[in-house]
Amino acid sequence: MGFKVAIDGPAGAGKSTIAKTVAKKLGFIYVDTGAMYRAMALFLMRERVDAGNKEAVERKCAEADITIRYEDDEQVVYLNGENVNGLIRTEQVSNMASQTSKNVTVREKLVSLQQKLAKDTDVVMDGRDIGTCVLPDAEVKVFLTANSRVRAERRCKELTAKGEACDIDAIEKDIIKRDHQDMTREVSPLLPADDAFFIDSSYMTIEQVAEEILGKVKSVWK
Repeated sequence: MGFKVAIDGPAGAGKSTIAKTVAKKLGFIYVDTGAMYRAMALFLMRERVDAGNKEAVERKCAEADITIRYEDDEQVVYLNGENVNGLIRTEQVSNMASQTSKNVTVREKLVSLQQKLAKDTDVVMDGRDIGTCVLPDAEVKVFLTANSRVRAERRCKELTAKGEACDIDAIEKDIIKRDHQDMTREVSPLLPADDAFFIDSSYMTIEQVAEEILGKVKSVWK
């Protein structure tokens, strides 16, 4: 059985960056579950499926083959054989993923793959419901958060670095809306596991957050 580190939290809290850093320091495999949901969202967008049409989402999601491979120490997400790493980080895909991830059939399909990845491998996995639903037996569970303004600033920097325009107020409004959607959805809502420990990364460096998690891992990893 592999050793499992589950990192949950809202959009923009820095989960992916921290999870990658911790995984690298531990020599574990990093599994970006959000990328898998984004890939599914991209597929449904390409198929022109209305996120509000439950039956259509359930019917179409069965046609999506989503896999993760590691190439040159980088996680690559494949959608029906196509590398979609460069296509799944747009605001449109993010919003679609937030809506379609509520669908029970979508979640069951992707959770099964996530659990399979963690079964025999030491992993660091981040998402919205890792410690509560995907890996409830994880040895270390973290709930990573940050205030909405800081998260909006981080997202704006990412977009600016890509040469895209950004409206920080609109981004913050969207983040708050997505938080509400994620926390109030009926299926696997964004909630901290009972045994998770909280980290507010608003005014912490990546290294500070990573070291706090590594300390927790080392305290329980035999």
